[in-house]
Amino acid sequence: MPPSLRSRRHRRLAELIARYRDAAGLKQSDVAKQLGRHQPFVSGIESGQRRVDLVELLDLAEVIGFDPHELLKELRKTPRE
Repeated sequence: MPPSLRSRRHRRLAELIARYRDAAGLKQSDVAKQLGRHQPFVSGIESGQRRVDLVELLDLAEVIGFDPHELLKELRKTPRE
């Protein structure tokens, strides 16, 4: 069975992205604009309602200014379900 959007790791990923964005002093709308998207795109990722693919994650890291390797290290600390 594929992992749910509500799996522990998906929830943690959404939380980390939101935390990094907040720490950068950016609003969801700021990030969305730089990505050429609308604010609900970022909101959906941060709320766990939308999966983020690898390319989107790299784009988010570039816009927000976080190291994707660090995010993945943090995410690996979260046990699989």
